[in-house]
Amino acid sequence: MAQVLYLRLSLPAEPRKFSPSSSSSSSEPSLKLPQRTRSSNVSIPATGKGGSSRLLKTQKLNSEVSPHRAVSAVRLMRIELGGAFADLLNEKGKGSGENEMGYVQRTLGFRTRELNHHDLRLVTDIVGGTIRWRRYLDHLISSLCHDKDISSMEPLLLQILRIGFYEIVKLDMPPYAVVDEVCLSVHLIPCFQNVRLAKVALRPGAGNMVNGILRKLVALKEDEVLPLPRVEGDDRAQARALATLYSHPVVSV
Repeated sequence: MAQVLYLRLSLPAEPRKFSPSSSSSSSEPSLKLPQRTRSSNVSIPATGKGGSSRLLKTQKLNSEVSPHRAVSAVRLMRIELGGAFADLLNEKGKGSGENEMGYVQRTLGFRTRELNHHDLRLVTDIVGGTIRWRRYLDHLISSLCHDKDISSMEPLLLQILRIGFYEIVKLDMPPYAVVDEVCLSVHLIPCFQNVRLAKVALRPGAGNMVNGILRKLVALKEDEVLPLPRVEGDDRAQARALATLYSHPVVSV
């Protein structure tokens, strides 16, 4: 007890600042962490109920991952696994980049740079387009994967692949726009931004898998030999092929 009193009395007397909602019984001064030299970590204070200031654990800031892709992957996860609605997320996402980064932090374990208006527009386009063309995108993904049953694939990995496929096939992004940088490897292979996201959010092996699949997709698209469903057979088979080609739900008659 004597040691605790000594530590509290040894603090320099400084005027304490309290939030308007703080109770008069709260006597804890706000603390500041020493300045860090590494730019990859930032300390973000948060104020809880009752106005008592608490310091969150140091949050990892990754400036190399594209923010709109990270937010898009998390939104798609919330829609598919959490039952959220894309329109409501888009409405809430307007001007609330900090909220979006909060979801990214809790889901992926890191934060990216803050979203700007251009990023938010890309998020809306990618999330809406990926949902609209999900059946078609999943057909392409399963055609290019060794394991044709993508239902057992990790949810985050599948969302990253869907985003990459949508950007390349439907947004017609040229390869140089999708390629982020040249990896420092033996063969100097260019890395996709989605590859970087998979490596950081999951593991290096997942990034290598995304890298191989996206490269195969780009090559097939350039040669105009995408594995499209064949519209042939009886009426039912043709209807299913057209439903996949135009990403339309199959209606049972």
